[in-house]
Parts: sequence; structure tokens; C-alpha cells
Amino acid sequence: MRLDPTRERAILDATAGLLSEVGYDRMSIDQIARRASASKATIYRRWAGKEALVVDLICNHLEIDVVPPPDTGSMRGDLIEVVDGFCRILERKQAMIFGLFPAFLTSPELASALRDNVPRPDITGTVPLLERARERGELPGPVDPAELRKATEALVWYRLLFTGKPLDREFVEDTVDRFLLPLFRSWSGQES
Repeated sequence: MRLDPTRERAILDATAGLLSEVGYDRMSIDQIARRASASKATIYRRWAGKEALVVDLICNHLEIDVVPPPDTGSMRGDLIEVVDGFCRILERKQAMIFGLFPAFLTSPELASALRDNVPRPDITGTVPLLERARERGELPGPVDPAELRKATEALVWYRLLFTGKPLDREFVEDTVDRFLLPLFRSWSGQES
């Protein structure tokens, strides 16, 4: 059952706030209802429970500002801007990510639902970057944008989730110079 859009937004905002503050495992429908000034019955009329509410929030209502990658005039410069932009998106959502992360271990159903339903926009901007690099003659052969996204995201996610070190400009430039540029050139058939 659909709710009044204002009421639905209040519940989704309350859920996002609590995910960031206390995490999925410690968040309850009672807390969401109190924060959203809604009854539990209203929430349960729209969502089957906390898991369904979080899946709906993440898969259908989470706003990610995707900025088209700038044309810096070089593949290296474009990659730096793209990786930096991806890092800034994750920094803005970091508290929610950390609040949700333990649930991937404690709630296999939630993890599966998110993996199956989270939209995968090109938040790293690899498609236009590759087109420009080919037009400038910086890549002699084709490179699969999906593979580039996976490599870029893996490096950034690893830094964010496992090392705890900052996603600063030094990390961005090191990632581009030591990992991404050699990898991209290898995939396109270009000698280093």
C-alpha cells in the first residue's frame, strides 16, 4: 500500500538517519516510527518489516549525486577526477554504509536482497572517460567499462572498509598511477 508521499519520505529519512547513527542491527521499527512521527501500523501497512524498509530505501530512494566526469585533457587527469568523485560520494554516505555493513553478516536475506536489487549507476563515470581516451589516442584497443568500474570500486571500497585510511587526494593519485593506468593500458593492448 502506498503512503502519502510526505509520510513515506519522513519514514525513509528516519530510517536513513538511524542506519547512520545506530546501524541496522540496533535500529528498530519503534525507533523509526518515533522519529518519523508515524505509527508502527503505518509502517507495517507499507513494508513487511525493517528488512523490507531498508531494501526499499537503498534500492529505490537513496539519492546519489552523480556528477559527469570532467574532461581534463588526459586519461590520467580524467581518472583522478573520477576516482576522487567516487571517493566523495562514499564519504557522504560513509556513516550509513558502516551502519549497514554488519547486517551483511547477520542478515543473509537482507544482503541477498540488496545484492540483487541495488541499481548500479555508472558512479565512477568510466564510459565517457574511455570514449575520450580513445578519441585522444590514449587507448589503442577496447576496454570494458564494467571491468573498469569493478577495479576502481574494489580499490576504493577496500580502502574505506578494511584499511580505515582516508580517501584523500594522495590515495586517489596513487591508485590511478600505480594500479588503474597500468591495468587499463594492459587491457587495451598498450605497452607500458
